[in-house]
Amino acid sequence: MTSPALAHPATDSAAAPSALPPLFIASVPVFTRYLDQLQGLLTKAAAHCAQQGTPEAALLQARLTPDMLPLGVQVEIAVNFVFRACAPLAGQPVPPFGEHHESLARLQARVEAAQAFLHTLQPEDFAAAAERTIRDPAGQSTVDLDGSTFLQQYALPNFFFHLSMVYALLRQKGLPLSKGDFDGWHVYSQTGQAT
Repeated sequence: MTSPALAHPATDSAAAPSALPPLFIASVPVFTRYLDQLQGLLTKAAAHCAQQGTPEAALLQARLTPDMLPLGVQVEIAVNFVFRACAPLAGQPVPPFGEHHESLARLQARVEAAQAFLHTLQPEDFAAAAERTIRDPAGQSTVDLDGSTFLQQYALPNFFFHLSMVYALLRQKGLPLSKGDFDGWHVYSQTGQAT
């Protein structure tokens, strides 16, 4: 299995990972890896719908509680945090989002677009990332944070929050997932899955 530190072409260069900007290392390879995991979850969700005869629309509307966002929107927000985090850290404008939660295929395409975006980013784009002040909407509030705080205490936790909701909703709907499907590291026997 590929190490998260080597999940982006720029980290395969002659430069040692420690020579790369810290916020590049803490963002681009992490997001790249977990977008791959999200893509795997969406692939399994599509297979589950086909095998069980579950309408895709019903799965995408699944909620843990009535006042929480549905599965499709949870996926969309998780992916949006890749753009919301990495674009401003790299000194770029955040691209417009649009809506993609109408189908699993559109959500897969959105994940692929985020992966393609990450592969355009280079370590030098993040040279001044820690000193940048980043403004981002936070529900009905707005945060203004330095780059390090923004990534480590706001953007990454939010990405993983929404990714965790996707995993939990898919488990709730009967998909036979394990923690390995979430992180790509854990391995469990078919009879002893732990999540």
